[in-house]
Amino acid sequence: MLRPVPDTDGAPFWEYAARGELRVQACAACGEMRFPPRPCCPQCQSFESEWRPVSGRGRVWSYVVAHPPLLPDYAALAPYNVAVVELDEAPRVRLVGNLVAGAGQPLGSLPRERLRIGARVRAVFHDGLVQWVPERP
Repeated sequence: MLRPVPDTDGAPFWEYAARGELRVQACAACGEMRFPPRPCCPQCQSFESEWRPVSGRGRVWSYVVAHPPLLPDYAALAPYNVAVVELDEAPRVRLVGNLVAGAGQPLGSLPRERLRIGARVRAVFHDGLVQWVPERP
């Protein structure tokens, strides 16, 4: 898997993920949660922020199944899915990751017929990355 290259604003997200925690940047002035992380709140323009824990529960907002992969290093993993998940606590926050059958399972472990818009999912962590598993087996 490609490893993220954290910037100054996003580094805390990856540090929390490496510890198995899902946290989202929030404005300390108005409370607006935001992703991707950035220095200034888009709502009130405050530069004060904090990292709030979230449940990791949400729903699939969109997804795609890559055939063939866009990157040569992923050729052996194709076909695989990439999902956009809308968080329950922050509907305007959408995170990208892969839907898998269980924590630590490989890309492609969730059958394509189980992929659907609106499916309830929860975050799991593997090797410092956020993945998503269906709430219902």
